[in-house]
Amino acid sequence: QVQLVESGGGLVQTGGSLRLSCAASGRTFSSYAMGWFRQAPGKEREFVGGMGWSGGSTYYADSVKGRFTISRDNAKNTMYLQMNSLKPEDTAVYYCAADLQFRTVKAGRPRYWGQGTQVTVSS
Repeated sequence: QVQLVESGGGLVQTGGSLRLSCAASGRTFSSYAMGWFRQAPGKEREFVGGMGWSGGSTYYADSVKGRFTISRDNAKNTMYLQMNSLKPEDTAVYYCAADLQFRTVKAGRPRYWGQGTQVTVSS
């Protein structure tokens, strides 16, 4: 069982930065592939990016590539999403997710989800 708690959301102006954190419970965090998703009002949830358990390879959606960076600290059971050059279209609830298989995370069917944190980018 893994419990995920996101934090770090808030209101920021266009061009600003935020760093989201996803704290995971459990002693097997390092075994899990992790991902970030977001859902804007009236839109489907979309995959933002993620990484496998080792953190060796990181994948990003084209819409955030070059602006967002995902990292993880297995010693702290925490994953991060550094968001730079934020745009109004980045406004959404951001969720972290975990699964033993990265392909399952990327497909949007991870076993574990956090509760989400709101990110609002004002123009």
